[in-house]
Amino acid sequence: MATGFRSLQGQLLLDGGNLTGSFFQRTVVLICQHDRDGAFGLVLNRKSDGKVGELIVADMPEALRDQAVFLGGPVQASALSYLQSESGEGASHVFSSVGLGHSLETLIELTETPTVGQQLRVFAGYSGWAPGQLEEELKRGAWVTHPATIELVFHRETDRLWREILMSRSEWQFRLLADAPEDFASN
Repeated sequence: MATGFRSLQGQLLLDGGNLTGSFFQRTVVLICQHDRDGAFGLVLNRKSDGKVGELIVADMPEALRDQAVFLGGPVQASALSYLQSESGEGASHVFSSVGLGHSLETLIELTETPTVGQQLRVFAGYSGWAPGQLEEELKRGAWVTHPATIELVFHRETDRLWREILMSRSEWQFRLLADAPEDFASN
């Protein structure tokens, strides 16, 4: 008997408290693509110390060169992805008003001719799941799902994003988790 598939594209995954000690501890992941063949996501709250101009050798506008690079996940650290606040040319639609791209050429074009209110976030690496893997992790309670919004995707204080989303939820256990120490051994 076939089970119904529910895509999580355009949703956020938050560490539900069971990922301690892993790369994903206290992360917020935007699911950019999800189908029966697996899932692709980008971690929104792991800013690296690097800038685009330090990691990529190319002729590019200063605005792009100075852009912070986020660690999208532990898979293929050299893979380039970006999120833009408009699903323009060369970008695939993640959800309303947010597009995903992978082309450095298109990213350079976007920063050469920015539109009013345009937001960009650049990522190195990504988070990936094999067929059925994400669904199993959800069954085990590793992740909490939350609707993505453009404000959350481009949140300025990324180090506070995980906690703020959990605190906004009505369930008491998530607010308790948000206030828990990162390392219980130090408590």
